[in-house]
Amino acid sequence: MSDPVSVDRLMQELEDDVRRARRKRLLARGGASDYRDPALYAGVDAVLRRALEARDHDALLLPDLLSSEEEWQLALHLRFNSHRPVIGPLLIFLKRKLLLPLNRWLWEYSLENFRKQRRVNAILFACVEELAIANARLAARVHGQDGLEGRDGQEGQDRQEGQDRQVGREG
Repeated sequence: MSDPVSVDRLMQELEDDVRRARRKRLLARGGASDYRDPALYAGVDAVLRRALEARDHDALLLPDLLSSEEEWQLALHLRFNSHRPVIGPLLIFLKRKLLLPLNRWLWEYSLENFRKQRRVNAILFACVEELAIANARLAARVHGQDGLEGRDGQEGQDRQEGQDRQVGREG
């Protein structure tokens, strides 16, 4: 009787084969020459996968830091309004009954593209956040910190400025 097949091992081998084929395909099409290093490619792949699959795109820091949702969120609804108090209602009626049906195909085509763009924006925000987290961890490691708990960038900047002032007094 043959040995039992490990599904986890088999899936890992399959994923590795797909990753290797994708890396070769990207290099053949002129992708980043840094992808020649399989370990570097695997690291980039892991960061992007984490941004795509493991992140809740509704709970990202970057959109929260922007001053308002209108700044970055695509508006997918169509509004008709007029600043003219007397003939405004007539203009809105004409827009809805004449112009909208004539241009509906363009609106529907654009709407689908807007939805795709919204998804791409969310993924890019997640990627930027993943890279920022990795960068913060690397910076903490370089500066000899075990973690970032209780620290923010301003505290570190204030600490550095205080050290610079102290060195200036001693020197």
